[in-house]
This record gives sequence, C-alpha cells and structure tokens, in this order.
Amino acid sequence: MAGQRKDLSIGLDCGTGGARALICDARGQVLGMADSTYPTEYPHPGWATQNPAEWWQAACAAVGGAIAAAGVDPARIAAICAGGTSSTLVALDAAQDPVGPAILWMDNRASPQAHRIEASGHPVLRRSRAGVSAETALPKILWLKDNAPEAYADTRWFVEMTDFIALRLSGQLTLGQNHTINRWFCNPRDGGWPVDFLDGIGLEGICERFPVWMPALGDPIGAITAQAAEAMGLSPQTLVVAGGTDAYVAMVGLNTLRPGETALITGTSHLVLPVVAEDIEIEGLFGPHPDCVTQGSFVMEGGQVSSGAILRWWHDLLHGGANGYDAMLAEAEAAPPGANGLVVLDFWQGNRNPFTDYDLQGAIWGLTLKHARADVTRALMESVALGTANILGRLQASGQKVRAMTLAGGVLRSPFWAQMHADATGVSLRIPEIGEATAFGAAITAAVGAGLHPSLKAAADAMVRIRSEIQPDPIRHARFRAQMEIYLETHAALRPLMHQQALRSRASPAMR
Repeated sequence: MAGQRKDLSIGLDCGTGGARALICDARGQVLGMADSTYPTEYPHPGWATQNPAEWWQAACAAVGGAIAAAGVDPARIAAICAGGTSSTLVALDAAQDPVGPAILWMDNRASPQAHRIEASGHPVLRRSRAGVSAETALPKILWLKDNAPEAYADTRWFVEMTDFIALRLSGQLTLGQNHTINRWFCNPRDGGWPVDFLDGIGLEGICERFPVWMPALGDPIGAITAQAAEAMGLSPQTLVVAGGTDAYVAMVGLNTLRPGETALITGTSHLVLPVVAEDIEIEGLFGPHPDCVTQGSFVMEGGQVSSGAILRWWHDLLHGGANGYDAMLAEAEAAPPGANGLVVLDFWQGNRNPFTDYDLQGAIWGLTLKHARADVTRALMESVALGTANILGRLQASGQKVRAMTLAGGVLRSPFWAQMHADATGVSLRIPEIGEATAFGAAITAAVGAGLHPSLKAAADAMVRIRSEIQPDPIRHARFRAQMEIYLETHAALRPLMHQQALRSRASPAMR
C-alpha cells in the first residue's frame, strides 16, 4: 500500500541452539517472537560444527513465526538485523557457498595453533594478554591451512556466522567490523589489519580472503533480496542492517553502552562485558576493544566457554528428550549450599577467561555414596557462578569497581540461579523488561540503521527499560568466597593432568 508507515524493526539472534526473531516498535514494545532450532555436531572431543544451510532455514522459520505472532503487515517492518555467535568460522568458495561445515565458536581443535600465535609475541596481542583464544577465527583458519589444505585452497572468503546471514539476506558480502575488532585483531584506529602479524603467524596474503566491506554495527547494508524476502515473508523494501557478535549486540539490548556499565550475558556461554573510557589492560581478560559497539569507548571481555551448556548436558543425560528442567532446578534449590562438599570445574570446553586454557576439561570431585543427583546439579550450577565470580575478581583487582551488572539470557529463566550469580559475585543484578537481549538489541540496531533513531545510545535510551534488581546476600556471598578458594586450588592441582590428557587425545588415531 502506498504511504504505508514503516515503524517496526526485526532482530535475529542466531545462537548456538537456534534462531530467535523478535519484532518491536520504535518505543521498544515487543509485538512478537518465534524460535527455530538447529543441531550441533561433535565429531571429535573438543570439536563442534554446524551446517550454515540449517541456520538459514531456522532464520526464515523464526522470522515467519514472529510475523505471524505479531499479526502485523510485513510492509511496516523497516529493517532487519542479525546478531550471531562469534568466532563461528564460515569458509566460502568463489560462488559464496560454504566449503564445508562451519566451525562453531566453542570448537577448540585449534588450541595448538592458538599457542603458536601467542608465541609470536607481536604487539597486536596486547588485547589478548590472557592468551590467544582457540575459539577465535585466526587459529581456526590456521588449523584449516595445517590440517585441511584442500578445504583451505577451495576457500575464497572467510566470514563469520553473522556475515553469512547478512549475505543470504542482502546478497552483499561483508565482514562486520564489530567482530573483526573484538575477535580478529583488526583495529581501525591503528590502520586496520595488522598485515605483518598475519604474515608472521603463517597466514601470508590472508587479507585477500577477507571481504573488503566491513560495516560497523548499525550501518545499512542494502535492501533484502527478492528470494530472501519471499522465504521470510518480508517486504522487498526491508533494509538489511549490519549486526555483529551476539553478546555485543546484546549490550545494545541492555543499554550498557557507556563507561562504568557492565553486561552479564548468559546462555550456552557466559560473558562479562564492562565498558571503559580508557585504553587499559587487565590480566586474564580480553580487550580493550576500541569502538566495536559505540564510538569513543572500549569494551573489556571475560567469558566462560561452557556455562548453560553444562546444565543442558546434565539435563539431557538425566531426561533425554523430555523436558525436566523445572524438576531438576527445584531439586537443586532444595540441596544444601556447597552441594554436600562437591567441587566442580566448569571447563567442559576449556577455559576462556581468566586462564585462557583450552586444554582444561571439566571435573567433578568429592563424590560419595551420600550424594544424590540434586547435589550434582547444584554443584554444576555453583561452578558456573564461581566461574563468573572468578572473572569479576580480575576486574575488581585491577581497580575496575563493578557494583552492578545488567543481566540477560538463560539465567533469567531461573530466579534461583540468578540469585546464585548475585551471591557468588557480590554485586547486584539489574533485570531488564526484555531478557532476550540479543534479538532485542538486533531489533534496536535495525531501527537505527533505518533512521528510526539517530544513534545506538539514543535508541537504547528510548527502548530499554529495567524491571527490577537482585541484591546479593552477604552470608551466602561469604560462603561462596570460601568455595572460590577450593575452586582455584582444584584448578591448580588438576591443570597438569588435564594438559597431559589433552595431549593424549590429540595423539589418538581418532583425532588425526
């Protein structure tokens, strides 16, 4: 219809387990949401892969479902933006089709390559003083060159999951600036790509395989293609807007965009993301990443590779295909704090921060015949909260005082687990009205790209609202401090054995 107002935006969250689409208006009122899942394959210990075609199928289903749930005319949707898992590497051939399965962010097969990159000692690594993460794209690209030379030779372009979704939406090949800054060692303030570093680690000429167009978060990319519009049920006039790393997009959805504010993003993995005004370094954390969300500020990052994934793993062992989360969490809440002496290390896929050691594995010890499954569940949940507290401790020790964090993601579904995170960290948690922060942040970003708001900060101020706040309990916090001592002692004691086991695994015929 001529003159149809275009006052809505749609955000896509392409997460580890599936795609979520959210439609909202320019005031932040959510009108509809829908989900669609896709599987993960684990072909070897430490490996994790996904099929990009299944991402696209799920994204189309989720967008169509959200439009149906909202009951709105698609012509009102001004723009769409996607956030996605970061460091999920997609290799594309000359026809811009995937060469093979995408290497998922949590895949840690490239640990030896990460160690080699770290050993270069190049100045560009100052933002990875914690150590080079095996999750990130460059170690994975180097792994392909070392171990899959045919796939490497067939690859014309290396991109991230979000770029693949933007490509399918718009037909335009991009490499989003958000993740090239926070994951790929690109720094627009310092000339862009560090070519001498890339050459020195064995990736000579690799920049020729990186798309030249690197749009910033919120930049317009172009109109949706006719094929994508038909597949999703959108208007051909819908604008595609550049997204980025899911957790960083979630910062928009939480309005943690100014120095002194911190986001706690929870889900399959956890991320603590403080915004700082100065170019500082903190031992054990990644960053500072300049201008990767908003211009003029820096983001620090501390993450846990497996957090919600550990609880899902345990749930699936107990319940298979049935949904037993409510009963499982109720049992854990009834178990005593400290889980009758069980100690767990939350390293199921290695440790991102503050140890940055992908040769670590998960551990449960202290088991006796007294223990029940509720104790194990509680100990697993406590270990994740302790992992978050361990990251926060590095921030506090550096003089970066964190008094509150704005919480998003899966932990919001369990008030018991949310309170546990407040108790373990000793800081209050701010609870937003919209907990699906990545999808919401992507919708806010889409609104900015479409001109419905002048900037990300202005849009977040107008659209994000805080519902409540959770305060830590001083007595429980003191108990968690005692548990932290055992957690750290356990890591120190088991680290050498875990490294030996990782070497054995890589040497086994099944891993070759």
